[in-house]
Amino acid sequence: MVNTSQRADTVFVGGQVFTGTGPAPVDAAVAVGGGRILAVDDATTVRSLADAATEVVDLAGGLLIPGFQDAHVHPAVAGVQMLGCDLSDQRSADGYLAVVAQYAKDHPDAAWIRGGGWSMDIFPGGMPTRGMLDAVVPDRPVMLTNRDGHGAWVNTRALELSGIDRHTPDPADGRIEREPDGAPAGTLQEGAMDLVGRHLPLATPDEAHAGLLAAQEHLFSLGVTGWQDAMIGVFPGNPDNFDVYLRAAREGSLRARVVGALWWDRERGLEQLPELEERRRIGQVGRFNATSVKIMQDGIAENFTAGMLEPYLDGCGCPTANSGLSFIEPGLLTEAVCALDRSGFQVHFHALGDRAVREALDALAAARTANGVNDNRHHMAHLQVVHPDDIGRFASLDVAANIQALWAAHEPQMDELTIPFLGPERAALQYPFGDLQRAGARLVAGSDWSVSSPNPLWGIHVAVNRAVPVEAPNAPGTPEPSAPFFPEQALTLTQALTAYTAGSAWVNHLDEVTGTVEAGKYADLAVLDRNPFAHPSLEIADTQVSRTYIDGQLVFTATD
Repeated sequence: MVNTSQRADTVFVGGQVFTGTGPAPVDAAVAVGGGRILAVDDATTVRSLADAATEVVDLAGGLLIPGFQDAHVHPAVAGVQMLGCDLSDQRSADGYLAVVAQYAKDHPDAAWIRGGGWSMDIFPGGMPTRGMLDAVVPDRPVMLTNRDGHGAWVNTRALELSGIDRHTPDPADGRIEREPDGAPAGTLQEGAMDLVGRHLPLATPDEAHAGLLAAQEHLFSLGVTGWQDAMIGVFPGNPDNFDVYLRAAREGSLRARVVGALWWDRERGLEQLPELEERRRIGQVGRFNATSVKIMQDGIAENFTAGMLEPYLDGCGCPTANSGLSFIEPGLLTEAVCALDRSGFQVHFHALGDRAVREALDALAAARTANGVNDNRHHMAHLQVVHPDDIGRFASLDVAANIQALWAAHEPQMDELTIPFLGPERAALQYPFGDLQRAGARLVAGSDWSVSSPNPLWGIHVAVNRAVPVEAPNAPGTPEPSAPFFPEQALTLTQALTAYTAGSAWVNHLDEVTGTVEAGKYADLAVLDRNPFAHPSLEIADTQVSRTYIDGQLVFTATD
């Protein structure tokens, strides 16, 4: 289809195009003008729309794709971490401590040392100690969240300033890890993080703004042109990123298309709905639209807080008394989801365990019965363990499965901190992408950065191969190739790429204007340096983004 009413600002030739409207790339050229795609056609036709001022981009055998859209990510948080005490590039306890020590030396006036990005599998039992931090920073409080955001590592000074000792009880939604005599060991799980986090000085508005823009630039470098921020609100150690996004949107520095998922306060009930509705009313500015609500129904499997239908096992393989947490009582969850659905909100769930998944699906089924079918496009993220009886419910309820594919692989956190405590039968139910696809579920994709790498191509690599890219920096991987992780759940390259483009565009209510390469849509595009369809699947992660465009404007170009 060709729009001949406008001359092209840019044409893309010399490669193939994954349009997202078919199963494979096509031989075509693309013309862009006025921020829109004008034509997807043969090179002769497309070149006819060019004039002397038109930029001709030679794909050099690469692949032009729709810009990636991350359906579950935390850029405002990740950016502040990038600019603070960032541990995410290290893979050892000594490496972490060296970064902390250097940061403390470089910031002698910082009242607190704050940051994050450590990985649980580096430490015995997933739990670093306060003594380790005391050895490098004994005089100032330190709080470092782990890469998944569900735990924090603190030193003795932070515990003292927060009034936490052996007599401090665990909060209902978390756990203080303890030494044999009951004293706090230095790791805080889930809601226990707030015991220290409430004392932590927040990033200033300017620091938070700078963090968001730094994160945006990083995402542009990975071909990401839009996302859904999965946590808009106030939470331990972080400022209210609602205001951060509004500032960037008003001044035009937010160039990506962003949906914000407003945080549902699990300590409160339906009385918060009017506040969320008001935030939605004022939170639609420029490229930012706060039209979703995030409900975190459970925790994570590694610290035994993901909600499971059956108890976790202990180190000897025997059942324990712990089946994880349901942060919101199922009856209240149903009331809340029905009310949010009735108000026109999209509901974005965090649900890892099979019980949490079922509780969320039950609440959505009740909302459909109460309110009828609508176009709110609810979705459920993470889906680590899904009971087989619930696989088909995603399609029947039209609930999107929001996958974080990079996690579906053998790596230390999976092999040492998860599988032994789930047991082989339940472990085999993890990340059932293939079953969901075959059952007709709509797949969308996200990274959960800063929990894991935001690189979509690494996520796609794992979705296809069910193994981590070898020696991929920042990926939760091992230096040697690992066996595929339940390969029957693998996706095809087309399916995985579609989830990260058209799928996520759909969940963000942007599918009519983005997500595919078609005439009339916004020219939100990424150029890959190679065509991964023409290479072995184990080389998908070697693919690089060479250019990224939003509205036809170049926002990233790789340098040699």
